[in-house]
Amino acid sequence: MKRLGYVRLRLAIFGIVSLLLGSCISIVENVGRALDGSAFAEKKLATYRTVKKSKTSAGIELREMQNKAGEKSVVITLDRFPTITFRGLLLDENGDFYLTALNYLGGNTQGWNEYNMELYGQGKLTLSETSATLSIPQEIEAVQISRGRIRRYDTRITGTEALTALRNRHERILALAEWMSGREGSPVGLTLKEFEKHWKPILFPELVSRKTKPAGWQQENDQWARAEDIRWNTSYTERTFPELLRPIRDSGTMLRDWEEALDWVYYTCEWDRIMEQLAAETVLNRTK
Repeated sequence: MKRLGYVRLRLAIFGIVSLLLGSCISIVENVGRALDGSAFAEKKLATYRTVKKSKTSAGIELREMQNKAGEKSVVITLDRFPTITFRGLLLDENGDFYLTALNYLGGNTQGWNEYNMELYGQGKLTLSETSATLSIPQEIEAVQISRGRIRRYDTRITGTEALTALRNRHERILALAEWMSGREGSPVGLTLKEFEKHWKPILFPELVSRKTKPAGWQQENDQWARAEDIRWNTSYTERTFPELLRPIRDSGTMLRDWEEALDWVYYTCEWDRIMEQLAAETVLNRTK
């Protein structure tokens, strides 16, 4: 995870960039083709899978793909994180393998978020008629979100507007995930349902039942403010959250991120476990 100070700087930069982009760059309408796969016109050559173990060591599926130009790529899916896929290239006969992108598609009751994030990661991948062996032991670097689109109710947001919104949300989620992971006793390896059950009362005690609220979350003379039709205990915010996250919570923005992109928050908090799973040498059996 990035240091909080670095995230603070990037949030400020992205805020300025958002204003500039909104005023001087028109929206690009045709980015969706690459995201939904139509730009690649790929066919599947082979599928490899591991056997599911447990909720903390879930299965991996690997698909070898080829486009019309004859170029091959590999798509990796983790069973615990079905909203993200990794894409990579197998460049030579020595098994040198490079991750190039993470694709995310997550839905909610209001719509969905979709993006392509450029990655850099190097490992080994060998494919045969019966099996595949994968390992990416080196650190995987997330570069930036390069394409994206958003659906909110009947509104479809694409191009620069979507890219700016998704990048800003990504920076907020990084900052939140860093704080969550740094709390004493913060659990790891949870399922999405367990993750939501643990964290929602801490992040939003105003919205949960009395029996699940954190002890002492409300004190005498606490101050309150209304945003997004909710009265937020701003004193609880100040006692609990770092300065960077306080206006995000008290404005209701954190709640929107949670409701619209819970699985995005989840996989970001679990990023280190994802990296550990990809770093280990894994043998997959060919299924198709």
